[in-house]
Amino acid sequence: MNKFRGFPNGRVAHTPLPDLFFSELLPLIGDLTELKVTLHVLWLLYHKKEPHQYVTQTQLLGDGTLLRSLQDLAAAPEEALRQGLHQAVARGTLLHMEDPDNGEHVYLANSARGRRSLEQALLGEWTPTGSQTWVQPAAPLERPNIFQLYEQNIGLLQPIIAEELKDAERTYPPDWIDDAFRIAVENNARNWKYIRRILERWASEGKDAGKGRPGERSWYEEYGKLIKR
Repeated sequence: MNKFRGFPNGRVAHTPLPDLFFSELLPLIGDLTELKVTLHVLWLLYHKKEPHQYVTQTQLLGDGTLLRSLQDLAAAPEEALRQGLHQAVARGTLLHMEDPDNGEHVYLANSARGRRSLEQALLGEWTPTGSQTWVQPAAPLERPNIFQLYEQNIGLLQPIIAEELKDAERTYPPDWIDDAFRIAVENNARNWKYIRRILERWASEGKDAGKGRPGERSWYEEYGKLIKR
């Protein structure tokens, strides 16, 4: 199971959903594919800044984040996407129209704004544009900072240890800190003193000490469990 690291500290972008989504719509959705597609499309529509908020099937087929979330739900994620869109339209969550010029499938939220946009499009007052493939790059995975690593692997951060963590973050490379926490977890030594000793030893002897020959175990692989905790 891939584990979520948790939401970071500080302000993060968010997507609001109406209470009716949870009280009326969510109890009606029994299919995971429909739910994933619905939530993703609503997220995309909320962040649209154009007067008419819509997405096209071509854009969704180029959305790497969405396709990855669907890859285990059907033989092909593209098939799951089409299925989820069909179900969301049949449910009444999304509105659908087909561009007569190029056959592109266009989707809008079934909201007052979406219904108004659909009506205006059908009257010829506006035409969907930008139907070309839009590949949304997946958001890069951010490396957790030392405070997140501490809270995820050791426990609640105490003020008395915060300054030591700040000093360590300024002193050691990020990958050293990641690896030191990993070794502590593997050796069931979930405490900062143990992790600090690993970092100090790497700083004095070199992180790759003991790896001079192929297959040779490093000092922390051989003796890590012997470090006084």
